[in-house]
Amino acid sequence: HLQLVQSGGGLVQPGGSLKLTCAASGDPLEVYTIGWFRQAPGKAREGVGSSSKSGDVSKYSDSVKDRFTISRDNAKNMAYLEMRSLSSADTAVYYCGATTSTSTRFRIPDEYSWWGQGTQVTVSS
Repeated sequence: HLQLVQSGGGLVQPGGSLKLTCAASGDPLEVYTIGWFRQAPGKAREGVGSSSKSGDVSKYSDSVKDRFTISRDNAKNMAYLEMRSLSSADTAVYYCGATTSTSTRFRIPDEYSWWGQGTQVTVSS
């Protein structure tokens, strides 16, 4: 079955950039829609965006649109979340998720069945 292992994250200054990686194993990544989510302390997990199975369609929440980029390399079984112009509001644990659905909805975490372990992103000076 699919396993997702995340890397990247850490501490970054406001205005900085960071790239998260989600490595898949056990199944070819191309059969999964990938979503990225984040959860700040005391808040519910929220969708950041998604990537269609082929990678030709990416969607973003309004709060990260034009600052975050989701991409994937199915040949390498890898998905990426590139973040720039980060602010303290972006501080959260970030998760990649996968679903076999062709829908690129990302508002509802329960629609995703497989999850990475999460990685902390802290934006602070």
